[in-house]
Amino acid sequence: MTQTSVPPAKRFDTLLVANRGEIACRVMRTARALGLRTVAVYSDADANARHVREADEAVRLGPAAARESYLKVEAVIEAARRTGAGAIHPGYGFLSENGPFVEALDAAGITFVGPPASAIAAMGDKSAAKARMHDAGVPLVPGYHGADQDDALLRDEAERIGYPVLLKASAGGGGKGMRVVESADGFQAALDGCRRESQAAFGDQRMLIEKYLTQPRHVEVQVFCDTHGNGVYLFERDCSVQRRHQKVLEEAPAPGMTEELRREMGEAAVRAAKEIGYVGAGTVEFLLDFSQGQDGSFYFMEMNTRLQVEHPVTEMITGQDLVAWQLKVAMGEPLPLAQDALTITGHSFEARLYAEDPAQDFLPATGTLSRFAMDLAGAGLDPARVRLDSGVETGDVVSMHYDPMLAKLIVHGDDRPQALATLNRALAALDVQGVVTNRAFLQRLATHPGFKNAELDTRFIERNEETLFAPRQIDLEEYAGAALVGLHQLARECESDSPWDRHDGFRLNAAHTIRIALCDPAHAQDEDDSEAVVVVEGRREAGGSPWQLTLGGRTFAATLAPLEGDAVAVTLDGHRRRLQARLVGEGRERNVVVMVDPQRETRLFWRRIDAIDHGHHEAESTLTAPMHGTVVALLVEAGARVEKGMPLMVMEAMKMEHTMTAPADGHVENFHFAAGDTVGQGDVLLEFAADE
Repeated sequence: MTQTSVPPAKRFDTLLVANRGEIACRVMRTARALGLRTVAVYSDADANARHVREADEAVRLGPAAARESYLKVEAVIEAARRTGAGAIHPGYGFLSENGPFVEALDAAGITFVGPPASAIAAMGDKSAAKARMHDAGVPLVPGYHGADQDDALLRDEAERIGYPVLLKASAGGGGKGMRVVESADGFQAALDGCRRESQAAFGDQRMLIEKYLTQPRHVEVQVFCDTHGNGVYLFERDCSVQRRHQKVLEEAPAPGMTEELRREMGEAAVRAAKEIGYVGAGTVEFLLDFSQGQDGSFYFMEMNTRLQVEHPVTEMITGQDLVAWQLKVAMGEPLPLAQDALTITGHSFEARLYAEDPAQDFLPATGTLSRFAMDLAGAGLDPARVRLDSGVETGDVVSMHYDPMLAKLIVHGDDRPQALATLNRALAALDVQGVVTNRAFLQRLATHPGFKNAELDTRFIERNEETLFAPRQIDLEEYAGAALVGLHQLARECESDSPWDRHDGFRLNAAHTIRIALCDPAHAQDEDDSEAVVVVEGRREAGGSPWQLTLGGRTFAATLAPLEGDAVAVTLDGHRRRLQARLVGEGRERNVVVMVDPQRETRLFWRRIDAIDHGHHEAESTLTAPMHGTVVALLVEAGARVEKGMPLMVMEAMKMEHTMTAPADGHVENFHFAAGDTVGQGDVLLEFAADE
């Protein structure tokens, strides 16, 4: 067991947060509650970001690129000196697991709110960490963790372990440089891609290989150690629901855990932490095998030597502020509680809100947040049960330069079903406009029968792809409700009492009449096709009587009553539903009606019409960039003959690679960009000629 080696602790009154976004805001919130002054650092892209606005002081680090700002050790240390910060909290990502950074802080006499550099080094090299955990008696997944990185050797090791295998960056984390390889045929391409991602993210191309368990659960244990030799575990979190090896939904405690298994995993996690002389908050991640014929065996995967993104669910069930624990331990204080004083109360979920488009293979999205709000009153939610940790506000810009996570929605309930019901209601109350997000996808996940029944494993999304991504059939009542929301908005837009300013079908001495076209976004490319558009004819007699909405051969008596916040009561033929309803501008001479309840979201393009034009859209002969990013590689030559679906080029955005493929059989006439070039969303990447 390694002895802890940390500089003598000293108290500090000013804390610099060497991070951005949601985690910077969250750390500063606790720091202020403890009476500390807070200092933010920022890049040019974040000059007006929320974490900068909320800090007592802020210091510019450099240009937008992380390597020229948030990853510049000298600039961060100089910012601490300039502001008199006695300590630096790294958040997660960036410099949070950078041993040389910790050593530089030690030399400068600045306290690092985290573990010693030796502990980071011990777990940062995942191959060496596996060997140490083996010696400490922590169970491991079969794999290869050696220093020899020869391609042929790695292929042989994969064959020895047996496919499928998991390629993983030895210095990595957060899903970067990680891919599942199903057979020997795809090994080399996966290896090359992992190395590129690992080099870009960590400056290190070394790989390790592990047996890929087909139905494991990802369960991690929160540990905490101090400089007095104390160590505890604050129970476990289930983080099995992932996409591209990045977590989407997390919960605590993990479903199906027995007290005996919880104790065994917790004690193994503390043993792992003490083996490397750990100090502060850390997370030991395990693969837990509850698949058929398995009895709940668990295997060490890795240790994250920092605070985790999902730490709030642990705070919710334990009633502890983990950032406050971090700051107290950094000042040399003992752990606030011993193991036998820690208890679990209720259940908690966390949903990660990303600026990304699930319908487009989770492509990162950029733009300006025209609205970012949560309507707790309209959803009937208890503020004590709901927490939104975010790094953005209305008006903020979501750029291409950093991770696309906008916020974390955390809820608590007395048990798992109650917490899940609260999560669904809270997701319905979350309103984000101006940037595409995964909010509706999170709702589909949380309402999925398999998730409700805790049928969890790390391939949950992949296994349930057909149901999670299947187009939902919108019924006539939903179309009628959407038309009613649009009609209500038209009435609200009247600027005066003059009938000439009315836009809601008003007729002098006659019934109000109006025609509305509604289009399901699933058919957005076909919205000029009469089969993709539903036309609603509305008629209402003067005096505020109900609307008579006719569509699909059916007529509804319809009324709408505003409630608290965004909530409305929509009544169709006596059937009343409470909804969160919004009319969102999309800048295309029409709006989008969004209706959300705790079970689902209905989103429909909406516009008032006199007639519907039936245009013809020519097929595009160009391929455009779906996001801002950088061209990594061109995979074919100009003039090359290609088949539909063949990879043409690789782009990188927000630390992930995205492959652009041929839209049809044909040939590439020419490329407009070369490897290394930066492209903007909508830029024409190449000219493509489809076969006649």
